[in-house]
Amino acid sequence: MNGFWYRKKRLYCEQVSVAKAAATVGTPFYLYSQAALERNFQVFDSSFREIPHLTCYAIKANSNLAILRVFRSLGAGFDIVSGGELFRALKAGADPQKIVFSGVGKAQEEIDLALKHRILLFNVESAAEMKMLEERARSVRKVAQVSLRVNPDVDPRTHPYIATGLRQHKFGVPMEDAAELYRIASRSRHLRIGGIGCHIGSQITRLEPFVDAVKKLKGLVAALSASGIHIRHLDLGGGLGISYNDEDPPPPEAYAKAICEIVKDMECTVLLEPGRVIVGSAAILVTRVLLTKQNGSKNFIVVDAGMNDLLRPSLYGSYHAIQPERVNGRGLWKADVVGPVCESGDFLARDREIQIPKKGDLLAVMNAGAYGMVLASNYNSRPRAAEVIVKERRMKVIRRREGFIDLVRGEAVNPL
Repeated sequence: MNGFWYRKKRLYCEQVSVAKAAATVGTPFYLYSQAALERNFQVFDSSFREIPHLTCYAIKANSNLAILRVFRSLGAGFDIVSGGELFRALKAGADPQKIVFSGVGKAQEEIDLALKHRILLFNVESAAEMKMLEERARSVRKVAQVSLRVNPDVDPRTHPYIATGLRQHKFGVPMEDAAELYRIASRSRHLRIGGIGCHIGSQITRLEPFVDAVKKLKGLVAALSASGIHIRHLDLGGGLGISYNDEDPPPPEAYAKAICEIVKDMECTVLLEPGRVIVGSAAILVTRVLLTKQNGSKNFIVVDAGMNDLLRPSLYGSYHAIQPERVNGRGLWKADVVGPVCESGDFLARDREIQIPKKGDLLAVMNAGAYGMVLASNYNSRPRAAEVIVKERRMKVIRRREGFIDLVRGEAVNPL
């Protein structure tokens, strides 16, 4: 379920027509189904009901406060990678004891803020970071809960930009270095060993990489236990993919079954960090056709959303299905769907067969809930889009559209 469907040839989000939403807030805008957000989280979380676990939504996938509040109300914890994301989680009412701080480059100020709020775990990714964490904890007379993010050297078979678990990646510590780092942590008065974890990548559509990584972690936990270091939390990261086009990722139930079979005899609470699989299918980007044009045999549909609104196609070559808001039977047209940004790489789709459009038509870019608005920018001095959420027949703007004044807020008019 993604919350979007056609009624009498018009596209709806739950019980609200996309055309009505567009008339209310203008275009482009992101449109979320709250029912889809809730169901996606509940399906994922309940799949692990047989084992002690905490589902920590990965804020980097979509950080809107209203969306975080939806997940918090369902009992979610949160995976953060910056002080800003910690601020957002707390603003949304998160329990600090359900917050895990990941990320390879935590700044001193970010660590201090997390120590102040006594978060559940710091996922430490290097010896240098562990040393800095200990120093900061000592300076404020606190004890930091430490979990090492180890690099299992597992190929996730995904886009190289979103693979994170191989030796050549910046993330985590080599598995062979983990035991010594845990011994160092065990001798510190200001560090407490809380767990171990890994994260091998994003948009993973096969079970084998997850299974391989968990088996390696299980072996390392057993070795650590034999040396007197006991692990209480097993952080398995996130990365489960969704279907954008013809991918066939395993459903959360199959993913959970494979994981639970491996960890069921371990005396650990499993931490999970889903992002895309929760929010990806629960939103669309609504855009309006500005004009159509032809350059020789090449057709273009120029729309008012660009790479500054949805970067994934330009950055990763990612596929997003594009559907008409109104099915009109005009037939199909093969064209590039492009935005107004002054870059040749500004496109939402290439050589796509799309219902023949006219100026003013609305198009829906599907599965835009993850890594959409969070990657938006003001490139070409374009104000960022609005965000809207729907619950049954009700609609609410959860991020207002920026205006021109927002573009220069904080800038100095006069030079030296």
